[in-house]
Amino acid sequence: MNGPLNRSRRRFVQTAGALVVSFSLDPALLLAQPQKAGKPALPGSLKNEPMLDAWIRIDADGSITVFTGKAELGQGIKTALLQVAAEELVVAPARLTLVTADTARTPDEKYTAGSHSMQDSGTAIRNAAAQVREILVGLASQRLNAQPATLQLADGVISGGGRRIGYGELVSGQTLHVAATGKAPLRPPETHTVIGKPLQRVDIPAKVSGGQAYVQDLRLPNMVHARVVRPPGPGAQLVSVDVSKAARMPGVIKVVRDGRYLAVIAQREYQAVKAAAALAAAVAWQETGALPPQADIVKFVRTSPSEDSVILQQGASGVAGTRIEASYSKPFQLHASIGPSCAVAQNVDGKYTVWTHSQGVFPLRDALAELLAVTPDVVHCIHIEGSGCYGHNGADDVAADAALLAHALPGRPIRVQWMREDEHGWEPLGPPMLAHAAATVSNGRIVDWAYEVWSPPHNARPGKAGNLLPATLLAQPIAPPPARPIPQPEGGGDRNAVPLYTLPSARVTSHFIAKPPLRTSALRSLGAYCNVFAIESFMDELARAAGLDPLAFRSAHLQDPRALEVLRVATDSFGWRDYPRMRGRGRGLAFARYKNLGAYAAIALEVEVARDTGFVRITRAVAAVDAGEIVNPDGIRTQIEGGILQSCSWTLCEEVSFNANTVTSRDWGSYPILRFPQMPDEVKVHLVDRPGQPFLGTGEAAQGPAAAAIANAFADATGVRLRDLPLSRSRVRTALATRT
Repeated sequence: MNGPLNRSRRRFVQTAGALVVSFSLDPALLLAQPQKAGKPALPGSLKNEPMLDAWIRIDADGSITVFTGKAELGQGIKTALLQVAAEELVVAPARLTLVTADTARTPDEKYTAGSHSMQDSGTAIRNAAAQVREILVGLASQRLNAQPATLQLADGVISGGGRRIGYGELVSGQTLHVAATGKAPLRPPETHTVIGKPLQRVDIPAKVSGGQAYVQDLRLPNMVHARVVRPPGPGAQLVSVDVSKAARMPGVIKVVRDGRYLAVIAQREYQAVKAAAALAAAVAWQETGALPPQADIVKFVRTSPSEDSVILQQGASGVAGTRIEASYSKPFQLHASIGPSCAVAQNVDGKYTVWTHSQGVFPLRDALAELLAVTPDVVHCIHIEGSGCYGHNGADDVAADAALLAHALPGRPIRVQWMREDEHGWEPLGPPMLAHAAATVSNGRIVDWAYEVWSPPHNARPGKAGNLLPATLLAQPIAPPPARPIPQPEGGGDRNAVPLYTLPSARVTSHFIAKPPLRTSALRSLGAYCNVFAIESFMDELARAAGLDPLAFRSAHLQDPRALEVLRVATDSFGWRDYPRMRGRGRGLAFARYKNLGAYAAIALEVEVARDTGFVRITRAVAAVDAGEIVNPDGIRTQIEGGILQSCSWTLCEEVSFNANTVTSRDWGSYPILRFPQMPDEVKVHLVDRPGQPFLGTGEAAQGPAAAAIANAFADATGVRLRDLPLSRSRVRTALATRT
């Protein structure tokens, strides 16, 4: 440890079955000083919000509040962040209150996305809490007139010299309004009593008991309800509308029209539903028929104008050997949230409060301010969980609906609930992608690699009003800002396009398509899902062409010991080497490190294929994941399990259908998702813990490997390679029927 605090030392003592911590340090050196120019960046999100009291607040009664700009999306982040703070503050997690994603109360951490919550917010809270603990110990040593070495911490109380004092008695005023240093010593892993231990999820009880768990459940006094009437398709133009019948219906308070934007506000929800149906029947639209044929979407992606960039160039191509090439694709996909998007907004004296399940309340606030032509300081966005989404679905759009209608009807809270056809028909889609891989193999090794990926944008999240659907429908529409690729090393469509394998010669090219035919944005894992599917499918094809076992082939091209470890753990547990062959069944393997920066994941699984019906069922799946230091092992397991099941649904079932005018996948019949008969009989997740190592994030590590493992297992079971997603029943039947 550098700097003046290097004179501090710690010792850990076990007494009466509970962990207490003793400190010895110079109290005069405890209060943090602002960072000087030229010093290394602070860890995690502290670099953007360095004041300790932005993250930790201790009140006089001893209550402790922890703040995060990240949102709970069902990934269990509330629980993990409480564990991190509790560990460093030496208190029970139940003693803490966590405030998430609130533009009036929490740090601005932009979006909850990219598996960054633990890397950014968890790291910030951990370091802030450690420094707060140091400050408290220093203050206690003065108040108790005791040497720091004699002080002990236990659940919010510091004792020594025969006396004790609570955290609340030590702080007042601006005590914690000091800048973070990022250098406070963290508690070493061997002393942990909270980090690394299972803890029941704090967000689950209300969800299973019928409590208020989601924004869809929110009911405020004097609240009214609204429904929006959309055009039949994105290019449809309004010809005429008669609002009179809807306006006279029972309970209707107001009919709102602004350009192509139509809505009704009513006293009760079903009154709004009925009035919206009447309004929709009284509108005439002219459609454009401008969308390309669904069957030609891969061709559209391949031939569209693109912004091209080489993101990897190493070695010299043209090496002799066997050349193999293959192309892979994925279609448009939906987020398909089980609960359609919802928001509540209230306008009181020109100040707006918006309750939203947006994954970025601060960027949403700025976009809403632009939409409403007000300053951001009069817009207050509060995150409340929504019923199901990882990515950019309709949450921000419905928040804009609610804000616009609150502008039209000040005073009362207005709840806007999308219908199923709204959610499926108007949410931003996961974009279609095409990947082409080529490699030269000699003596069982890849000697040359070339990979290209074509993709529309994966990020149209708000921050600007033009990225909000309602803004594009107004009489004075706000156009979406020009699409831009997400830069490497994280990337968007080219996320995970650079393989982690050791390759003597390699070239990777990204083709960014700025103007897709339908609106696209972030769907969980972004381009990594397609790129890992393509790369790991191709690795299997190369292994089989070389006559080598897929596991041995991958291992021969990996030098990262953590990658090799997750492969070993997953395949050993699966029984890869002793796999018993059965007719109609096959095994598959895939691996990736998410973004080449995050968690490592290897998945081995088995599928069963019914040739006559085309039905593909995953019988069992085994995963191994290395996400750095584990905070809540149960949380990581459920993240990986959920990621595998979601990827199974994408890979086997999901594809958006559309015609020349609009999306036609408007319900669960036209957009099938994974059902119980296709669910794996067994999913095992093995965790490779790395105590003391940085958090790597988990939420998006499994999607790509699961897709490739399914495709590889299908090829192993049938001898037929499918390279276009999804592996639907019709596609499987056709492929097996035409096999020669």
